[in-house]
Formats: sequence, structure tokens, C-alpha cells
Amino acid sequence: MAKQKDETPVPATKKAAALRAPTLVGLQAKADRLDKTLVTLLNQRAELALKLYELSQSSGQPTAILGAFEETVAKAVEASPGPLPARCLRAIFRELLSGTRSLVRELRIAFLGPLYSYSHLAAIRRFGQAVEFMPVGSIAAVFEEVNRGHSDFGLVPLENSTDGRVADTLDMFTRLPVRICGEVELEIHHFLLAKCSRAEVKEVYSRPQALSQCRNWLAKHLPAARTIEVTSTSTAAQLAAEKLGAAAIASLEAGVHYGLAVLAENIEDNPGNTTRFALIGDQSAPRTSHDKTAMMFQVEHRPGALAEAMNVFKRNRLNLTWIESFPIPGSKRAYLFFVEMEGHQEDVRVRRAMKGLARKTLRLEILGSFPAAASTE
Repeated sequence: MAKQKDETPVPATKKAAALRAPTLVGLQAKADRLDKTLVTLLNQRAELALKLYELSQSSGQPTAILGAFEETVAKAVEASPGPLPARCLRAIFRELLSGTRSLVRELRIAFLGPLYSYSHLAAIRRFGQAVEFMPVGSIAAVFEEVNRGHSDFGLVPLENSTDGRVADTLDMFTRLPVRICGEVELEIHHFLLAKCSRAEVKEVYSRPQALSQCRNWLAKHLPAARTIEVTSTSTAAQLAAEKLGAAAIASLEAGVHYGLAVLAENIEDNPGNTTRFALIGDQSAPRTSHDKTAMMFQVEHRPGALAEAMNVFKRNRLNLTWIESFPIPGSKRAYLFFVEMEGHQEDVRVRRAMKGLARKTLRLEILGSFPAAASTE
């Protein structure tokens, strides 16, 4: 006699659970609905920003929409429960704020080019893509663009964690009355790029700073190759695309742009290699809860003059975050001192310190107050 099939009825609760189980079609439909909601909310956010801008204009603060960038992004990141990483959220809000700004006026940003130089990448990190990028041929030209009002802002390298100060930038601060209104910290990862194999590389092109930051790697892996200095890492990538047996040390983005192969990645000698860029413009940034103030000053050439000047910061309990000495062009044994401290130039303690410092110096100029850079994550 044949066995009968087990026809035990499935409980109704199990049938209901099976019907409620997510399906590919159902999840995709939900994602589509969320995308539409996101677009609606993004446009509402842009409309609100425009209203804020109009109100700020009527109250005498026409640049409000251009400020508080870092603070706005930081608040959004802090409010996130996950799972999106902070790096992703920063990129999303950077482009949102960039697009919103462009509805009012498209900013023009000067930087040491060509495109996909590290200065360009720093400009993208700070302003997003909805701006007019203006690549120029030298750091001095970035300062000139801003000083003449041809660009709204400029990005210039200030210091590197491996090589220290960027002398060309400090020199231009002594020559032109531009102001620091922001900073960008960018992790620098160097790539060896070429259209040939590593064994065929005879010349390596890059900026002097990039070559210096990779000197140990080059000595070990390409000891016979000749290193050649050029004005930017992007120029190096362009030359590597045109010359047989030439390689460049540049960003991955520059390699993609010029159709180069990656022969080696992350070849910087210092794995924590970071460059800090100064955002320059015609005015300081408004106060936030985490500001810095930069200045330069000259003291008399006598024993104790510098110690007396530096004691002003101690008396006013101001923490210094950066100190550099720089020879004054055309003078022997005369130096300018670049100093950066925590606090905004409108803070009471900072104002008091500046009055005291003015009495101890031959020359004193505040280069600007600005929000501290966000994490490089």
C-alpha cells in the first residue's frame, strides 16, 4: 500500500511570515521610493539655504551661505547612527553644500595645477565639484589670482608632515595682503605612474616635495632612474604619458586622467604623510567653536627679543599649534616668525595678546582666523 503524503496544514502564522519576507522586487521598490524622498528632501534643503542667504543679505551678512562649511558637515556626521562611514557622509554633504552655493553664485577657486594635482584634490575636498576650478602655474599665481579679485578663493600648500613648511607660500604671505580663511588637511598617497613597465623607467618626474617624500623608496627600487623636478605632480603625469621610459609620482586621480598604469602605490616614505593647505581669500572666517588664528611678526635683533614676544602667548594662556621662522628677503639675519594659535581674533584673550605683542614687535600682521580642519578620515 503506497504511503500517503503528509498533508499536515501549515500554521497561518508561518504563511503570513512567508508572505512578509523581503523579496528582491519589494526591496528595490522600497529603495526607489526612498530615492524619490531623498531628492525631495535635498531640494527642500537647497530652498531653505536660499532663504537663509536672502535673510543674511538683508541683515548685512551676504556671505553667510559661504561660511560654516566644516561646522555644518561635522554636525551631520555626529548625528549619524550608521552604518554609513563618516568619510561617505562628508562627501555627500560636501557636494550638497557645493551645489547649494552654486545656486547663489558659482565660486571660482584658484590652485596650483594642472587638474588632479594634490592642490586640486584639496580644493575638491573643501568646495565639492559645483565650483569653477582655476588651475594656475605657480603658488605665486594663486596669490595673485586672489589678490586681484580674479578668484574668490585660493588653495596653497602650507606645510607637510614629512618636509615641513612650504617656503613659496610663506614668501607670498610677506608680499601680498591676502587672508587665511580656512584650512584643509589631505592625506598624501603617492603613486608611481607610467605607460611602461618599472624595469623600463629611466626618468621619474614630480614636484620637489613629492620626490623628497619618496626618496628612500626611489633609492631602493629605482636607484638608476634620474629624478627630474617639475612644477606640479599633474605636470609630471602629463609628461609620463608623453615620454617613453618616463614615470611620474602623482595622485591616483592624475594617473586615471592621463591614462597611466600604476607601477607602485603608496610609495611615500612616511605612511602618515599629510599636507595642510591654506584657504586664502580677502577676509577672515566668522567665529566657530574651534578656531585658529595665524599671524606673522618680526622682532628686534637682540638677545631675549623673541622670548619676550613668545611670553605674551603664555601670559594669555593661548596654545600655539604652529611656529616657523622665515628669512626676510633682502635682509641679513632678519627673520619673520609665523605663528598659529587656538582661538579667533575676535576672542578677548586673543585681542589682549595682540595688543601686548604689538608692543614687542617691529612688524605684526594677523593673517586670518579660520575653523580648524576636519579629520582626514
